[in-house]
Amino acid sequence: MASTARPPGASTHFRWVVIGLLFAIVVINYIDRTAISFAIHQIAAEYDLDHRYVGLILGAFGGGYFVTTLVGGVATDRFGARIIVLVSVTVWSIAMLGTGFAVGFLSLYAARVGLGLAEGPGFPTLNRAIGSWLPARERARALSFSLVAVPVALAIGAPIVTTLLSTVGWRGAFIALGIAGFLWLPAFFFLFRNTPAESPHVGAAERAMIEAEAETRAPGRQRDFASRADWRFILTNPTLLANTWAFFVFGYFLFFFMMWMPGYLQSAYHLSLEKVGAFAFVPWAVGAVLMWSFGPLADYLYRRTGRLRVSRSYLIIGSQLVAAIAVVPAAFVDSAGWAIVLISVAVGFTLSANAAYFAVTIDVAPKRAATALGVADAGFAIAGFLAPTVTGYIVWATGSFNGAFWLLGLLAASSVIVVALFHKPDESARLTETD
Repeated sequence: MASTARPPGASTHFRWVVIGLLFAIVVINYIDRTAISFAIHQIAAEYDLDHRYVGLILGAFGGGYFVTTLVGGVATDRFGARIIVLVSVTVWSIAMLGTGFAVGFLSLYAARVGLGLAEGPGFPTLNRAIGSWLPARERARALSFSLVAVPVALAIGAPIVTTLLSTVGWRGAFIALGIAGFLWLPAFFFLFRNTPAESPHVGAAERAMIEAEAETRAPGRQRDFASRADWRFILTNPTLLANTWAFFVFGYFLFFFMMWMPGYLQSAYHLSLEKVGAFAFVPWAVGAVLMWSFGPLADYLYRRTGRLRVSRSYLIIGSQLVAAIAVVPAAFVDSAGWAIVLISVAVGFTLSANAAYFAVTIDVAPKRAATALGVADAGFAIAGFLAPTVTGYIVWATGSFNGAFWLLGLLAASSVIVVALFHKPDESARLTETD
């Protein structure tokens, strides 16, 4: 049993150290998963791959991710976030090294599937950790501060990866990135515990503040697996289903631009690798600013109105509506500058409400927050497979990205309609510890 004693100097803000650890690993996570999009031009040239095979390699990650994101959510609810994260980061770092040593299409594909398998539990464990470490009134802000690491990683990752590719080649780049994951592990091992009660770094005042909302907070670990009734609730609740569809659309946007934006800019505007890295920085930087802003905005709206519909659903509706309006014209402008402006609007607003998807699973299913997020993340993973693969076939069949941009617009519009009609977290039933 964990000791409840706290040293006299224990922190009253250690929960934000935990958020810092999560921020750091999400940065590494996203730089690792997207490095292939910058390297694929060199890889395709070396192995003579057309757009179909490029799309398959870019989409392989999503296939592996789908398998373990749901299983990872269930395992996290059962065993706690700490052990799942330690295993996950170890395996995905090995997969990055494996990519650097690949010898052809099949070994590249296998390494990308392995990376997806290893990264699949990542966001369910993040959701569980935040559900355990943050009170409800701070969750949206904590989620936004953790998840802003996604656009930050993509913004800084573009110049980092392109510089590595230019200096050490694509194999050296993947080996270097694989080592980065191993360097993060010791800090997490020594500083993170599943709950504040298990941590020697949390002061009595901070622990009391967090535990004051224990009735609405998901615990750090469940002693049993989700029951049939739990699964029935998660798989039939209208708000969670609408949330999953919107999160799928979010994922389709994210994986399209993560995996194909460098290739699109090179193909449509004949930019060099260095210029692609500089241009690709802009949309993700805009996304980082908007995501950072929308987390506190969501908490403010909740404090003012007391309504999750306002602080969650309306943010999703607004973000996807703006993305739908901006994304289609991006394919038809004549200059790379205007394309980046429109892409930045679409990407920025798509990312802005990211924390809302996570927060809703905690709001509606606190008893099984990681499992509920795992289901939503499974939809995200399907998008991670479909967006790169379908785009590859569209470009191969038509010789253009126009159809892919039209599809993005239609998907965003569909998510606006679904969320407006069915995403009602205030009225939703709850899956709590008493169920």
